[in-house]
Amino acid sequence: MMITYIGIGSNVGNRSGFCRDAVAALEESGGLKIEALSSLYETTPVGGPPQRSFINMVARAFTELEASALLKTCHMIERRLGREGSEIRWGPRVIDLDILLYGEESIDELGLLVPHPRMRERRFVLVPLLEIDPEVAGPDGVPYADSLPGAEGEVKLAEPFS
Repeated sequence: MMITYIGIGSNVGNRSGFCRDAVAALEESGGLKIEALSSLYETTPVGGPPQRSFINMVARAFTELEASALLKTCHMIERRLGREGSEIRWGPRVIDLDILLYGEESIDELGLLVPHPRMRERRFVLVPLLEIDPEVAGPDGVPYADSLPGAEGEVKLAEPFS
């Protein structure tokens, strides 16, 4: 079993509902057991075009899946919830599932970079991540809490997950 952290976000339609649906789909997907869920946070978009604010959260799970199979599962869930391809980088999306961490591994494969390459720069990732695991560190041993003061974006609590 490998511990993984998955970032979940939406800024289209019922944002909180799409995040909750993604969690349910992850739980039903097989090969993955959710252990902890952060609260839902309203966050300003970072990068990309002007757009509606996001609802973001992080799930911590145990998985039997290899990282590439977990990525395929995330993509399948995104499509099932209505995400369509877009040529706009960091544009609006119904749902976005990102593998933030996969154990203590560093992965650099086509379409998969773990730890997520910009997570230390993004407050919308760090705040929910640190809510569920204040001591989490990257494969380099540097705690993610050390990156929070310099991270971009505004984050405010929207609602608890439960």
